[in-house]
Amino acid sequence: MNVSRRQIIQSAGASALLAGIGQAAWAQAQVETLKIITGFTAGGTSDTICRRVAERVVPGYAKAAFVENRTGAGGQIAVQFVKSAPPDGNTMLQTPMSMLGIYPHIYKKLPYDPVADLSPVSLGCTFDFGFGVGPAVPASVKSIPEFLDWCRANPGQASYGSPAAGSTPHFIGDLIGKHGKVDLKHVPYRGTQPAILDMIGGQIPAVSGPIGEFTQHVQAGKCRLLAASGAKRSQFAPNTPTLVEQGLKDFVYDEWFGFYVPAKTPTDVVTRLNAAVRAALAAPETVNGLAAMGLEAKSSTPAELAARLKADTDRWGPLVKMIGFTAES
Repeated sequence: MNVSRRQIIQSAGASALLAGIGQAAWAQAQVETLKIITGFTAGGTSDTICRRVAERVVPGYAKAAFVENRTGAGGQIAVQFVKSAPPDGNTMLQTPMSMLGIYPHIYKKLPYDPVADLSPVSLGCTFDFGFGVGPAVPASVKSIPEFLDWCRANPGQASYGSPAAGSTPHFIGDLIGKHGKVDLKHVPYRGTQPAILDMIGGQIPAVSGPIGEFTQHVQAGKCRLLAASGAKRSQFAPNTPTLVEQGLKDFVYDEWFGFYVPAKTPTDVVTRLNAAVRAALAAPETVNGLAAMGLEAKSSTPAELAARLKADTDRWGPLVKMIGFTAES
């Protein structure tokens, strides 16, 4: 059996901790059950990372852990649920950046404050987006410029789906349309997989979403990726050109998933949970499992996650204003 140096260090650290505080104290420090809340459906990227982490925070942090999918309102319901949960370390949110960094720019009365109502735990992963098309679009369409030409010729079919209104994938599609001076109609879904299933079924022509959500369907020949959103080609779709390569200057967009707990959760609880999440994300099984979904496992300190959210919130403010989208749009 191959054991990495990282695993040996983690194991040694856990052993030292146990020796230092004693078995009884360690057991007392555990929470009975950790609920990891996601605002998106089972089977998608958000759900996948939650389940990978849930598998590995037992028994180090909790005696049991499970994932709860609280879908709706583009991920807001999940955030609001965790905001209102007791700050005791038993409930943790996993959310894309969009719900925390973009939504404040588009909702006048957002039912939560991303900074005041939540405490950051750790970054979870980073990923690029893909723009894919299904059987409703002719096989001759192989690039974003060709897709825009097809939309101009077929304005009644010029639409795309995304995992949520006001999400990064939604805005990527909108910006692609604006670049080509094409009115692309947006169709919001509760997660990317429902959108992709409609796309491969011919109900909508295209979908903008995390690149890993397309992988299995592309491999099965049910849809094709026209573009990736990163600064360079994705390691998960190396044959797919970036938006920049196709003439969309400065169209570089990626995103992250992060873990949060309710505000006022005690610092020592956040510290223990951060350690458990980081160890879970460092496990080779987690890294490889997330890679299969097009996700790059990455952890952070709570302070690093807070700084990352602030930077993205500041970046998206002017972009949202330029797009002109609000929740009332």
